[in-house]
Amino acid sequence: MTKESKNNELNKSMESWIWDAACSIRGAQDASKYKDFILPLIFVKRLCDVFDDEIDRFAKEVGSRAKAFELVDRDKKLVRFYIPFRPENPEEPVWSVIRKLTDKIGEKLTSHLRDIARENPRLSGIIDRIDFNATTHGVRDIDDDRLSNLIEKISQKRLGLDDVEPDIIGRSYEYLIRKFAEGGGQSAGEFYTPKEVGLIMAKIMDPEPGMWIYDPCCGSAGLLIKCQIVLNEKMKAKKIKKFQPLKLYGQEFVPQTWAMANMNMIIHDMEGHIEIGDTFRNPKFRENNRLVTFDRVVANPMWNQDMFDERDYDADTFGRFPNGAGFPGKQSADWGWMQHILASLKEEGKAAVVLDTGAASRGSGNANTNKEKQVRKWFVENDYIEGVLYLPENLFYNTTAPGIVIFLNKNKPADRKNKMLLVNASQEFAKGTPKNYITDEGIEKITSTFLGWKEIDKFSKIVAKEEIVRNDYNISPSRYIHISEEEEYRPIEEIWEEIKELEMEAVDINSKLKNIIERLGI
Repeated sequence: MTKESKNNELNKSMESWIWDAACSIRGAQDASKYKDFILPLIFVKRLCDVFDDEIDRFAKEVGSRAKAFELVDRDKKLVRFYIPFRPENPEEPVWSVIRKLTDKIGEKLTSHLRDIARENPRLSGIIDRIDFNATTHGVRDIDDDRLSNLIEKISQKRLGLDDVEPDIIGRSYEYLIRKFAEGGGQSAGEFYTPKEVGLIMAKIMDPEPGMWIYDPCCGSAGLLIKCQIVLNEKMKAKKIKKFQPLKLYGQEFVPQTWAMANMNMIIHDMEGHIEIGDTFRNPKFRENNRLVTFDRVVANPMWNQDMFDERDYDADTFGRFPNGAGFPGKQSADWGWMQHILASLKEEGKAAVVLDTGAASRGSGNANTNKEKQVRKWFVENDYIEGVLYLPENLFYNTTAPGIVIFLNKNKPADRKNKMLLVNASQEFAKGTPKNYITDEGIEKITSTFLGWKEIDKFSKIVAKEEIVRNDYNISPSRYIHISEEEEYRPIEEIWEEIKELEMEAVDINSKLKNIIERLGI
């Protein structure tokens, strides 16, 4: 069996174990409800086992684990993360302190995790956020019996340095996050972007060693992590062993998701700087009241956010919303996010952003002024959009809508000036349960088409700005690439958006007509 085959088998085994552990406290259908309890525990199991590996290494030098513990207690910087509790028998693993809890399990477990965070400032707010003893209306959120079952299930596998490589434990951890997303309903899209979509974005962004990569609404940090994974694969293919890792930066609004992102980065053995807070109103990455800029931005902001009004745009002090663009209307902040992302790019920077399909076409073809179309027009006229990818339906966990990826480039090559590459990948999927997915062959077809800037019949087309203007700044690939000879395929979401626009226009016309009739006294 090849090393790759062994790794695939180990990965499947890890995924099976990690999901069984999640389901052990209730059952598969309710596992996502407990993600905030399960993820930190698996994370701490990894920390404990790695700490034991480091203790064993020192024990070989100083003669015993007891002496190794004393050595590390005197100089905590000798280890990656210092674990402050000790088993009665120093030969036992430190995780056994948690495994042997028999009474007041929730209370003592919470205390142990807070002790770890206290000793490791990098983990503050990440693993000490959860109260395993918490109650709702006087009833424990997760009782001691279930906690005991979960701890025992997690104890069945060792997660040390010699047991599982960072990429395998990382992939398993991402698998668990995806499984939680499957049961997460409308909230799932806030923390998870389908793996294939993230890989496509990362491959097209084609990061180089040492680049600064940013995600302004990073969820569980999956898009950032995939950029580093793609770089690792590229360097491996070139047989380059030593190279500078990416500098990864993200901001996340939801505290629990921010904690998840930090754990995900650490368990992948990657370093990143993840800030917490509202990026739109208070972007954290700035210097001297100016935004820090990045080589690449990858993002999947919540689609069609309606919580920002014109005052939020007017209050901006970072020059993110220029004249000619600015406020795209309250009904959707999609193009507000696009402006923030553009402002966060270096002069040679590129971005890949997932948005609702309507962001590519809303307002086009209407006689009335549409603010969202005006912002899209500004991007087209300034030649910032390099390409648009139309995705298959039913990929995302909080919607069946297909979604698009818009690619920005602040410094297009000469042969791409005033042009866009549009790709209609609506048919590049395989049926899955509960969601569709893009196959490895589909990922390769999409990425090679973008990177090679290729036209393929019924799949991709290079469109000049003049044609975009003739179509009233509609940049949806489905508008330009017909996937059947007989008829043009147009997604229901796009048609529905146009119907709503026409209805609004009809209301406006009826109101004006009524005023005219009243003035005429008819």
